Amino acid sequence: MSILRCESLTRSYVSGGREITVLRDITFDLEPGGFLAVTGPSGSGKSTLLGLLAGLDRPTRGRVVLDGRDLAALTEDERARVRAEAVGFVFQSFHLIPTLTARENVQVPLELRGEDARARATELLERVGLGDRGHHYPAQLSGGEQQRVAVARGFAHRPKILFADEPTGNLDAANGQNVVSLLAELNRELGTTLVLVTHEMDLAALARRTIRLRDGAVVEDSAAA
Repeated sequence: MSILRCESLTRSYVSGGREITVLRDITFDLEPGGFLAVTGPSGSGKSTLLGLLAGLDRPTRGRVVLDGRDLAALTEDERARVRAEAVGFVFQSFHLIPTLTARENVQVPLELRGEDARARATELLERVGLGDRGHHYPAQLSGGEQQRVAVARGFAHRPKILFADEPTGNLDAANGQNVVSLLAELNRELGTTLVLVTHEMDLAALARRTIRLRDGAVVEDSAAA
């Protein structure tokens, strides 16, 4: 059974009186525990596709089935509930709350669910190599450390699928490689399905499957050798 399936996914906008198609007829399935990289040049539709897959936007045509639920059949509140229960996010900008410590940032999604958060947050910070930095605020951490906190937060509520949108965009090459390697490690160990959007082919090579976009269409869909 697929954790994620999209069928004939198309997204168009009207601009200046004419229709602009950003994504064209995207169809694929992703198995539970898979690691998919979505690649392509700037403007190829990568982030638009991720937004549709996560239910942050609606397609013009086609549909997305996420964790067995057809997102098109759900209300906005119901889609938000699916994201809260089953989806984790890591973004290019770390989106940490500056007035909270690293540990408190990781605790936020758990506390919103009414769960005991401190032990889980401490465990995840240890897992991403920041066990001794939990009391530090984001401004006291390097960019690579902030993104590792964001990774820990993304996995905090044990999501079935995690979407990472250009998570290395604000990092140097070494830190970027470390963050994607960490995502791959957690994907293997925790079984969380991972969808990574990146334009960096060396990072995409860590995935077990790669979909390459150009001008909004899939031009390659291949499993890693």
